[in-house]
Order: sequence, then structure tokens, then C-alpha cells
Amino acid sequence: MHEIAILGTGYVGLVTGACFAELGNSVICIDIDVERIDGLRRGEIPFYEPGLEELVHRNVASDRLFFTTDYSEGLINKDFIFLCLPTPPSSNGAADVTILRAAVARIAEVIQSSDVLVVNKSTAPVGTCQSLQRLISTVNPRLAGVQVLSNPEFLREGSAISDFMSPDRIVIGAEDRYAAERLRQVYEPIDAPVLITDTKSAEMIKYASNAFLATKISFINEIADICEKVGADVSVVAEGMGLDKRIGKAFLRPGVGYGGSCFPKDVMALAHLGAIHGADPKLLKAVMDVNTHQFRRVLFKLREQLGYIEGRTIGVWGISYKPNTDDIRESPSVEIMRLLEQEGAEIKAYDPVAMPKASRRLPNVRMCRNVYEVAEGADAVLLLTEWTEFKSIDLKRVASIMRTPIIIDGRNVLDPLKAQEAGLHYVGVGRGKVRKYREVESDALIHPDGEWSTLSGED
Repeated sequence: MHEIAILGTGYVGLVTGACFAELGNSVICIDIDVERIDGLRRGEIPFYEPGLEELVHRNVASDRLFFTTDYSEGLINKDFIFLCLPTPPSSNGAADVTILRAAVARIAEVIQSSDVLVVNKSTAPVGTCQSLQRLISTVNPRLAGVQVLSNPEFLREGSAISDFMSPDRIVIGAEDRYAAERLRQVYEPIDAPVLITDTKSAEMIKYASNAFLATKISFINEIADICEKVGADVSVVAEGMGLDKRIGKAFLRPGVGYGGSCFPKDVMALAHLGAIHGADPKLLKAVMDVNTHQFRRVLFKLREQLGYIEGRTIGVWGISYKPNTDDIRESPSVEIMRLLEQEGAEIKAYDPVAMPKASRRLPNVRMCRNVYEVAEGADAVLLLTEWTEFKSIDLKRVASIMRTPIIIDGRNVLDPLKAQEAGLHYVGVGRGKVRKYREVESDALIHPDGEWSTLSGED
């Protein structure tokens, strides 16, 4: 059993702490947010993550998981101190390590032994671990021997527990081999490849991994744009690409763009890091440009179908940036709703878990009890998060209660033909050329018994 302290009780910190406790370690999570720590002591989980509430409660009950706001209490006699703190983007795109450095300075004031290993899980610029090690020795010269290691996290919101317990790899960056081996022993119960390298390479692995995944998303979204112009179906194109083992099918799902707390800030931070060191990150800039353009394309499609947005009632299915989380940070859905508000639309929205957070961010958006309340009387509905429950919606019922039966499927969740058969005018992402609703409506009046389709490879 190891004595572990976790600094920070956000998504990474709380999941990491609970999982380490589940592996049999004694873990204390430290956070300066008094309200959050008080809530955790009462058994209240501050965000939605499948399985986390049960995991926390079980390990608290087993006296393996504790919470405090007191650094002195939390850091005494610890083998490892894991840094799981926010590094938000600064105005120039660089990762802001102010919180991280303040926490490490406080650690240096409190700990007494140089045997403790400080392990950074926060995503931070290359060279941060070495900088933090110098900071510790500056604040407390007696701790000059303390090692700061890099141990990047690769947790996906919505599947964070399984990602921790069954990872693709464990990356350890250290300048001291003995320190690296000590950290590797903490992960001994987990069956996964362990890559031990230097701290700078480990820090770069995290940035490069997220940037590559973001690149795949922007690539397939650009392909989807071309598919719409030429009449091809990006869903089939992506399937054909994904069957190539060199490419793989992961992250080849077109949509309204990536969001969340990682991809946007990490791509931006990596581009900034490259630029200040003399590189010209053209590809990373293009990835960001495509992503920004992608959620704006939803508004282009909406204007194309409705003619104008001001005064229209627009429904939104899905608010979180991805399913199985209540995280709305950098959510394309939130940004789209803000733009709709600026254009004078009335907005109704539904999300299975994200509405409490979203209502504080978007006070003028009417939060609804279900997808049908959103659709009732709407001029169009936008599907912006691929929650599983959206796949089983009664589309005929939706079509019958909308003012104008237009669905813009920003995640390609629905079957286009089934949507059309239900009486909906379907607009997806990259699923061939799409006619305007008014044109289809005119054709239906001229040929009331004829078949029609909104998907076509020809004009």
C-alpha cells in the first residue's frame, strides 16, 4: 500500500484519487475549494462521470479515500503527491501554469522529506517538470533532492474509470531512473504497457496525442464538407477509410467539431509552444480553423433551410460537448446557442445531465424535460450531442409537433431515410447534397403522391 496525496478534485484528480484507492492505496485529495471538499465529505460528487459516485462512496466507507483543504494535513508522510490542477489557456494561447506553480510552492513549504515524489498529471508546457523541480529547491533548499515526474493522464470523460484501470499505456517521464521505477510500482496492479522516458518527452506525448486526435476530427469534418459539395456520403467514406489498419476508425466521426477541456486548449497551447520556439505549426492552425468553421456551418445550414433566424424557435438536443458527461466547457452546442441568441432566436434545449450547469451559463435558454418538449412548435431542431437515447426518438411524433419539420443532425446520429419517412426534412453532416426545405415542400405540393428525398447526389 502506498500513501498518496492528490492535489485537485476536478475530473482528473477525483477519478485518479478514487481509482488509486480502489487499488488498495491510502489516498487523500486536497483542494482549496472549501465548498467542494465539504460536499465530497457528504458524499456529493461535483460532476457527472459514470460509476464515479459508487467508487468514491465505496472507498470512503473502506477508509481508503479522504478529503481535506489543509495542505499540512494532506501532505504529511506521503510517498507520492500527484498534481491534478487546471492549466487554462492564457490570452495568447499558452497554458497558464500559475495555479500549478502556486501549489508546488506551497508543497515546498510544507513537506519535510526529499523522499516524496511529486508527479505532475496536469497538462503543461514541455519543460514544466524541470521548472517545478527548480521552484521547489528555490522555495526550500533542503528539498533540492525532490524529484518531479511527468505522468500524463489519458482519461476520457464518460469512460474515465475504465480508462484509468485499463489504459492503452502508462507514460512516466523522469530524469532519475530510480524515481521512475518507484512510480511504476504504483501502477503494478494495472495490466498495461509502461513507457519510461524523460520528462520533456512525456510532456510532449500528451500534447502530441491530443493534437493528433483533434487533427483526425478536423480532417474528417473537412472531408464531410467536400462530400456535401460533390454528393458523396461521408459516413460511408469514413467507414471505408477506417477499414484500413493504417488509419483506423477511431475519431473519424464528422460532426459540429471538438470541444471539452482538453482538445481546444491543448492544440492551442502546442501551436503556441511551437511558435515561440521558432516552429511554424501550420497544420495545428488549420486544425483549429476547421474546428471553428465547423460549428458555424450549423448556422449556415439553418439559414439556408429557414431563410432567416430572427424570431424563429430553435430546439437543441444535447448540450454537453460529448455524451456521458455534464461537461459544457468549450462545448460546440453552447457556442452555437450563443450565436443563435445573438441572431434573435428563441431557444429550447434538452440534455440528459448537463442542463443544471447549462442553465447558469445560458439563462435565456428554456431548458425542457425531454426531446419532445423541445420539438413542440419548433421551426427547426439541432441535434448537437450524440447521446444514446437520441437514437430511439419517435421521429413521427417529432414531425407531427414541430412547426417546421426540419432536423439538422450535427452528429449524424439519425438514419436519414427513417427521418424522411417520418416526415422530417433531414440535414446531416457530409451526407450528400441537401435541398432546401422550401423546394422539397413545393415538390410535394406538385407531386403529392410521389416519393421525394432530401439526399441526392445530383442537383
